[in-house]
Amino acid sequence: MTDRSPATFFDGVVDRTLGNLRRAWREIAGSARGVLSGTPRPDLPDDDAARLRQQMLSCLDKSGSEVTVRARAAELGRTYLGLNPEGRERFLRLLAEEFDTDHAAVANACAVLAAAKTASERADAERHLREVLLPPRVTLLRRFNGLPEGVKFLVDRRAELVALRGRDPALRELAEDLRELLANWFDIGFLELKRITWEAPAALLEKLIAYEAVHDIRGWTDLKNRVEADRRCFAFFHPRMPDEPLIFVEVALVNGIAGNVHTLLDEGAPIGDPKAADTAIFYSISNCQKGLAGISLGDFLIKRVVDALAAELPGLKVFATLSPIPGFRAWLADAAAEGDLLLPAEARALQPLGEATAIPEETLLHLVERPNWPEEPAIAAALRAPLLRLCARYLVRERSRSGRALDPVAHFHLSNGARIEQLNWLGDLSEKGLQQSAGIMVNYRYQLGEIEANHEAYRGAGKVVAASAIQGLARED
Repeated sequence: MTDRSPATFFDGVVDRTLGNLRRAWREIAGSARGVLSGTPRPDLPDDDAARLRQQMLSCLDKSGSEVTVRARAAELGRTYLGLNPEGRERFLRLLAEEFDTDHAAVANACAVLAAAKTASERADAERHLREVLLPPRVTLLRRFNGLPEGVKFLVDRRAELVALRGRDPALRELAEDLRELLANWFDIGFLELKRITWEAPAALLEKLIAYEAVHDIRGWTDLKNRVEADRRCFAFFHPRMPDEPLIFVEVALVNGIAGNVHTLLDEGAPIGDPKAADTAIFYSISNCQKGLAGISLGDFLIKRVVDALAAELPGLKVFATLSPIPGFRAWLADAAAEGDLLLPAEARALQPLGEATAIPEETLLHLVERPNWPEEPAIAAALRAPLLRLCARYLVRERSRSGRALDPVAHFHLSNGARIEQLNWLGDLSEKGLQQSAGIMVNYRYQLGEIEANHEAYRGAGKVVAASAIQGLARED
């Protein structure tokens, strides 16, 4: 096979997933034909929508055998897959608006509960209230759980709802209903941790290329390098989606804390002996299913992988990440606009590199926006001190309105009990790395005996635990 771009891989994965759904449901749906006469037009105009409503009601009908119920759900799913984006949005809006909770029934059930006099009456009234509080759309969505690929179908529908929900309150409620449903099904107790090696099926390896979100996998050669003997790749799987990774992490087994991602990903580097390694570097964590956004998986993944690695390789003493800092450049631009960002010595070092009339903060932003600035020694030398100091301040001190660390990756690792260990100057010189963080990367360290205390300090008091060097940099201004 020849190497292809990640976008090409992703398109191929999506096409095959849809094909699998159509094939899996074709025979199941056969016995339900005729519920919706004729194939609906892709944009689902009003007359087709009226017939679709009847098809949805048919799916909620409890009469008939289990085979009939599954057949109705499969036919409804095939109807959805035949629609274009406009038709799919109309489908989801119809489901959200017309199959919502019956508010009059809820009010009546509340009145009955309030009037209950005996324990038995209260128990019956509470049970009935729970029943009427459940929107019919949730019952309908549950029908897909019994179909082959049905859980994957629902995960993908939530991904579509997440993209659409800002336009419509009803769609937001439907997205939340589906999130709660999936959160129960994707409880950590149901997930299986698997190591992925080069011997895995090609279709699964292809999905790693498609879903990699941190450092693009350039093709098969790059992927093979990432699963060699001195590397590990672990993923969570769900029993109802056995061929679909939910989230995966890539690990390098090295000596000492790594500070440069290009060295880790060098395809020409010799393969190390994993038993001789003393450090596990988590350098990429990728969520694969957009429909599971808001359902926590990554924190459990890291803890499980640390346990697995410690059991397999007792020589490992250090567990750390080599992480991007995706929000740093955006924050830097906002902070520079307010001025007074640089120390006097930093401003003097930058002054000869900018326009005579420019303020130091303008020069700073102008220089980091320059293509290939890391290749110009004078510029790189002048930027090093201020950018490292400001990055430490950003990670340790800057907060969102809710009080969490402003950087999303920092929040993730800090809430999992890691500490900020060190900053790495020009650790990622890719276009993405320069755009997000001026090439700086950070190591978060998971010290096994301190994880719980660090987690409690951050979650409870908002305290960011960091190495003394990082704390010192963050206080320098």
